[in-house]
Amino acid sequence: MIDEFAKDHLHGRLRRDRAALLWKLDGLSEYDARRPLTATGTNLLGLVKHLATVEARYFGEVFDRTSPEPLPRWQDADDSDLWATEDETRDQIIAFYRRTWEHADATIGELSLDAPGRVPWWPEPHADTNLFAVMVHVLGESVRHAGHADILRESLDGRTGLRSEHEQQIDQEARAAYRAKIEQAARSAAPVGARRESPVT
Repeated sequence: MIDEFAKDHLHGRLRRDRAALLWKLDGLSEYDARRPLTATGTNLLGLVKHLATVEARYFGEVFDRTSPEPLPRWQDADDSDLWATEDETRDQIIAFYRRTWEHADATIGELSLDAPGRVPWWPEPHADTNLFAVMVHVLGESVRHAGHADILRESLDGRTGLRSEHEQQIDQEARAAYRAKIEQAARSAAPVGARRESPVT
């Protein structure tokens, strides 16, 4: 009983975060969906591509249920699973992510939480694992990258929220006042010599 509850709960959270990540692409130009927004090149469409690859590997290879389609290279030197090439369309990457969900959902649905799996890229003795541990790991990856997407989208146009029904009209004046309050608290707490100008205006 508790196993089924745990599996359904983890699976539900995973579905929620998948949808939240895709929502972060809504209404963006092709350039904004792809462009690097951090010093390390993190970008919104790349996060989708990366998580599609993560789910395909963890819910596929780990349980001898190889993905039915070719996968992007995995953690290569060029990090090709973390960004979209000129030849990859947004629709292709989103479709790949959605097909990965179907494959992952089938694995989750058909296996018990204690079903054995092996993660060859994990160090010993942790490589031998089970569905429960993999679901927790993939959910952690999804939550982490959905959080990255939150910040990236906010930096582009101020849009925040978990999904469209949570989105509210942005009160720019209230936002600016709130930010100024936090900035003042930070300045007051920091020694004078340690203060630096905030890069956000």
